[in-house]
Amino acid sequence: MNHIGTVQAVVTAALPDREPTAAELDAIEDEMPLIEAERELLDAQIATLDRAPSELDARRLRRARRRVLAARLALANRDEATFPEVA
Repeated sequence: MNHIGTVQAVVTAALPDREPTAAELDAIEDEMPLIEAERELLDAQIATLDRAPSELDARRLRRARRRVLAARLALANRDEATFPEVA
């Protein structure tokens, strides 16, 4: 029985062996407010999965959605100011 293998050599490093670059870490740091806002929204949504949302839950969800939108807007505006050719 002959085994069929790939003919081409590997062109990229194995992903588990690769550390993030400084630019990638900076990009993550720049997006951290959005990441945290999305996490808060997910926490609020998870809390209401198994029951009907109370008034307090509804307020928490609205606030979390507003934070996500504000973080997205701030990130988009900053990117547009930093890279005007992208807009």
